[in-house]
Formats: sequence, structure tokens, C-alpha cells
Amino acid sequence: MCGIVGYVGESNALPIVASGLKNLEYRGYDSAGVALSTDGRLDVFKSEGEIDDLELPESHPSTCGIGHTRWSTHGEPSDANSHPHTDCTGDISVVHNGIIDNYEALKNELSDHEFTSETDTEVVPHLLEETYDGDDLVSAVEHVVAQLDGSFALAVTAADHDGIVAARRDSPLVLGFCDDGNFVASDVTAFLEHTREVAFLEDGDVAALTDDSVTVRSAGERVERERQTVDWEADSAEKAGYEHYMLKEIHEQPQALRQTISGRLDVVNGEVDLELDLPEQYLQSVEEIQIVACGTSYHAGLYARRLLEEHADVRTSVEIASEYEFTGGRDPWRTLVVAVSQSGETADTLRAMRTASAAGARTLALTNTVGSTAAREADDVVYIRAGPEIGVAATKTFAAQVTTLALLTVEVGRTRGALSGDRASTLLENVRGIPGAIQQVLDADESIRDVAREYADSDAFFFIGRKLGMPVSLEGALKLKEISYLHAEGFAGGELKHGTLALVTEDTPVLAVLTDGANASETLRNVKEVESRGAPVVGASSLENAESFLDASFTVPELGGLEPLVANVYLQLFAYHVADELGRNIDKPRNLAKSVTVE
Repeated sequence: MCGIVGYVGESNALPIVASGLKNLEYRGYDSAGVALSTDGRLDVFKSEGEIDDLELPESHPSTCGIGHTRWSTHGEPSDANSHPHTDCTGDISVVHNGIIDNYEALKNELSDHEFTSETDTEVVPHLLEETYDGDDLVSAVEHVVAQLDGSFALAVTAADHDGIVAARRDSPLVLGFCDDGNFVASDVTAFLEHTREVAFLEDGDVAALTDDSVTVRSAGERVERERQTVDWEADSAEKAGYEHYMLKEIHEQPQALRQTISGRLDVVNGEVDLELDLPEQYLQSVEEIQIVACGTSYHAGLYARRLLEEHADVRTSVEIASEYEFTGGRDPWRTLVVAVSQSGETADTLRAMRTASAAGARTLALTNTVGSTAAREADDVVYIRAGPEIGVAATKTFAAQVTTLALLTVEVGRTRGALSGDRASTLLENVRGIPGAIQQVLDADESIRDVAREYADSDAFFFIGRKLGMPVSLEGALKLKEISYLHAEGFAGGELKHGTLALVTEDTPVLAVLTDGANASETLRNVKEVESRGAPVVGASSLENAESFLDASFTVPELGGLEPLVANVYLQLFAYHVADELGRNIDKPRNLAKSVTVE
């Protein structure tokens, strides 16, 4: 849940590594640091706080360096707990993402070493100190990682070593190649302005980087990892005049969804092409689709469950990935497990996918990231093609996930003979209309901001919806709480009377999804319930005359069962403007990270 960047080459390393760390800020962090090696000397600069708080020299002769942004797991945010960590001599430095489960046992074996932090990471440089003889750092790293239990992405450099050694297990690392050097990072955005030629390390890989070469070994044998070209342009990760990445990405949704559906729809014939290799006989035999995901991706899965059951006539369950077990007497040969993860590196989702695979079930990854662990390990993969998302709070990727899952619904339904061509054409026509409908919502941004400002000082917020409106209510509440730090709760409208009404007052606005696909007539009864308790109600609605019975009403264009997905954009903008009114750090909310790569 942190960021790693390393560079070795012909250019000065300090500005390149520092810039790489800035590019990784969106992942979330509470401290940062840099280690630079040159002429037999290792210089380390690190501190609690933001990258701008680092006291870096104006210049440094090193052409080899590693950097890190840390999100605390072991030990509070502090200068001492910041990465890089060094050995007793100060000649070996290590940055680490992940968790080393057996660090306490290893630390006890190193009782003659002096430890200066509370982190699990610090055992690594001390183990290297025991192993490294000043000659072969790669072999030393291989020897040390064999002793580690848990997950890790490591980058190592030493005072007397002209290069970087990197290793991974269950935590992502990507290599970057350019004319004047080579990179290693936890995310391609770290070095995207320098190169788009990359290769993804796999579990068990140890890579050695010098200024003019990169070699990769696995189990002691040299291997080749396929080089790929990332199709994101560097400027796609810039704010483009928006005050925050989140706002930019909310406004990017029409274009992102056009990318998601481009070349995949045959509306006339009611067909889709997701380039999947799911045999017709297999899909016809499937008895259950299990969706495993976390957070926003879980909400996308809840939306997809109703689509799949209604249009594909297949029993569908949605599991929080951290709670997942392949149980209940299911037949693995008749169960398709769909793992939904924006990054493709979410640790809980990967574990769930591996559990399903070990049980014998077929797995399908739905992700935004080409070359991610989920994409490589799953039996099949579908990319949502939303482009880079920098803001910690997922916005355009949620819309792209639901849209892609709607396309999967059509493919499964048509293959199983459960969805007629006419019904499929209607659904796909609505899918094709999503970008334009969302643009209409975005055009109302100023009026949403006015409503958000009116209610920004409220005690709490409740989001309600039914059927397809329920997962959107969950997602709306999540967006508000994670960027505004206010209490927000989302649930099915019918659950109001089962406890939550005790909390409803004139100081707790209720946001309601009142659209097609969300059982608006039933939800209206819940609106009356809260209004009778004095609560103001803000509605995203496709009903006529909604403004006559709501304190504030936002019009949702007609789009059938996909109207709740469009209504969600109103909730995103509402959350953004409330947080902005309160002066929150919207792109980097406290205690949160973009990629959750630890369980």
C-alpha cells in the first residue's frame, strides 16, 4: 500500500527519483524517503510527512537511487519508521511494500544487530548484512527472500554496488526501459514521462538493474519477461486544469466509458465481443457466478448480480474478498469466479481468486491494469479500459466496471440462450447511451455544488435505494465518508424502519436514488418516512415532478436499468463538493491508499 521507484542510468538520479515519488503520491502515504549511492557511499534522506517535507540536497552526483512513500502498517508514522531502511553499517538500503509475517522471529535471530525502527522491513537490510560479501548482491537478495514469509516488493541498493536489485512476491513491481537508464517501480505512473516500455515481474522474480542492462532470475535461473508498451500518455495523469484528480476523473467518465465499450457492441444483433475464451459448453453448464471484490469493486459486483440474474438467468453471488471461502457444496466445474479489482493487485481479491482456482473453479479477472497480477493469474481477463485513475476515491473505474459487467451479462445471457436478441439490443442501446447521459449530469455540476454547500455541515448522511439503487447508495456513502471524513451510511431503503430511523433528524440529509431499476415507487415511501421526521431529502430521480416532493432534485436521463449508474455521478459530485467545502485533502484522504496490496 505504498510506492516504490528506483532508477539507475546515465542521468542524475535525485530529480528522477524525487519526481517518481511525486507521481506516486496518489497511492496514499504518511512518510517518504530516498537512498542514493555513489563512489562507495550511501546517502539516505527520509522523514515523516509529505514528499515536500523531505530535506533533499539541491544536487547530488549519484546516478543510482531508490525512493519510497510509506503507508504505515508496522509502527506509527515517524522519521525512524520511514523507508529506506539500512543495516548497521549504513551501506545497504532497502525499500519494501507488503508485510513480512515472520519478521519478529527473524529479528530475534539478529539479536546482535541494532534496530532503529518498529517496522517489519528493517530485518531485510540486516539479513543482507549477514549475507552480502560485497561481491554478489543478487545472490544475497535471493538468499534473504527465501527466508521471508508474507508479501513483498523490494528494491535494494548498496554503497559498493552500481545498480539496483529488486524482488517480488504477492506485491507488484514493474520494470521500465529507456535509452539513458532503467527503472523499477510499484506502478508505471512513477516513470511514465520517461518511458512507456515496461515488463512486469512475476512472483519469485529477482531483477538486477544497471545503467545499460536488466536481467531477471526466477528460482536461480535466468528468465525473460515480455516487454509491453503502456498506452497511457504521461499527460493523462495530470490534472488538466482541474483542482483535484478526483474532479478530473469524474468529468472523464464519458470518455472513459466510450473507451470501455469501443469496438465491443453490436447493438443491432444484440451481441458483444469481449475477446473472451469462455467455451459455449462451459457457459451453458455454469450453475453459479461468484463475484469477489472489495470496496467500490464490491459495489460494482452487487450491481452486476442483479443484471446477471435478470438477463442471463444464472444464480450470482457477491462475496467480500477478505471473507471468501469456496464452500457450500458448490461444484467447481460449474462455478465461474469473477475477481473484480481496479488495480489487479488488491491482496484480498487475489487471495480469493487463488482460493477459487485451487478448488478447481475457472477464474475471470476484470481489471483496469494490463499486466497486473490478477490479469496474469486468472484463466481469462477482461479489461475495463478506463485509463489511469489517480485519485484514491474510485470514480470512473466504478462506472467502467459496471458497464463492462453489463457487457459480460449480455455475453453470458446470449450464450446460455437466456437473453433474446431484442432484449440484448435494448440493454446494449442503454449501454451505448451511458456516456451521453453522464455528460448531462456533469453539465449540472454547479447546481450540485450549491446543494452540497447547503448541507456540508450536517451531522450525518444516509443514502437509500432499492434493487439497483442499493449498491449505488452504498457507493455514494463510501465516496462521501472516505473524502469528507463525515459519517455516511448507505443501505436498502426498506431497512430504514429496522433501526436507522432512530438516527434520522433534521440534521441528517437523506440522499435517495429514485430511478428505473431502483424501485422508485417503493423508495418514495421511505422518503415520506424520513421527511416526517424532519430530514431533508436530496434525490437523483427520473420521476416526473420530483422537485415537488424533494428538498433538492437532480434529473436522471432515461436509460432503463442503467439509470442508477448515471445517478451515481450525482452522488460522486455531491461528495466531492462537500469535501471541498470542508477543505479536505480530496485526492489523498487520511489513512487510505489507492492500491490495497496487503490483507
